[in-house]
Amino acid sequence: MMKIVCLDRETLGPSVQLNKPRAEHQWFEYDATSAEQVTERLQGAQVAITNKVGIRQHHLKELPNLKLIVVAATGYNCIDLDACRALGITVCNVRDYAKHTVPEHVLALTFALGRGIPGYRQDVIDGQWERSGQFCFHTHPIRDLAGQTFGVIGKGALGQAVAKLATALGMQVQFAARKGDKSPAEGFVEFEQFLATSDVISLHCPLTPETTALISDEEFGLMSKRPLLINTGRGGLVDESAAVRAVEVGQVAGLGFDVVTQEPMPKGHVFEKIMRRPNVIITPHVAWASEEAMQTLWDQVISHIDNFAAGAPSNVLN
Repeated sequence: MMKIVCLDRETLGPSVQLNKPRAEHQWFEYDATSAEQVTERLQGAQVAITNKVGIRQHHLKELPNLKLIVVAATGYNCIDLDACRALGITVCNVRDYAKHTVPEHVLALTFALGRGIPGYRQDVIDGQWERSGQFCFHTHPIRDLAGQTFGVIGKGALGQAVAKLATALGMQVQFAARKGDKSPAEGFVEFEQFLATSDVISLHCPLTPETTALISDEEFGLMSKRPLLINTGRGGLVDESAAVRAVEVGQVAGLGFDVVTQEPMPKGHVFEKIMRRPNVIITPHVAWASEEAMQTLWDQVISHIDNFAAGAPSNVLN
């Protein structure tokens, strides 16, 4: 009988129906798990389910029964894949569950910032509309999205889904080539030109050594159209101190971030300097978390366990 341990159930919303595998099993779940608790909680387990709890080499060496790790997310940098490969542990992730929710969140941030909605909402709360004496007043710029250039970094499933929505709004979409690529393939725009010509920039690439701090002071300096910068990818893709400077000096029209380098965002984070500005929106890593997407994610997690038990593992990373 398989022992299955879910390490961080609270990362999924309470409405998600936690269906269980068909295979005979024992089920254990924890709302959250610290790094120090991983080895103890996975003792004797054949299957581990984790969203963001790290499972590293020093844990794995103490878990001789572990055969399968299912990452309840697409990103898998919380897992030591090399150690898993060496120890014969299969690692699977979930894919394509967020193909609607993340693009919709990107466009929601783009609409809100492009039309000054956070600022106008606060102005009404503060009584500025009443004091203006006019049927309307103009305290924040409003831009139509139609006709603007929407720049996408990353041409995977999410990047393409965002591009599809932007195109439907009448925007011109362009995809960035890799930084430093002076002869981009068809369908991509050289990186520096991309930065200089995009009205909106949305990040949809993985966090790797190559993409860490992909956008920093130098890149902000190339953004001659003062774009909106939307990041629903990974916090480390953008140098956060540089982003604050870009907002303060007007190199960007606004920031919409759903991810930061350290999550949850700690007290004293550099974004505290700008997060109350009307052209900055920080959401708590929820772009992926529509009710529909979370249920799809969980159903895929369970299917991976059933497939593994049947000898046909799916979405294998290693």
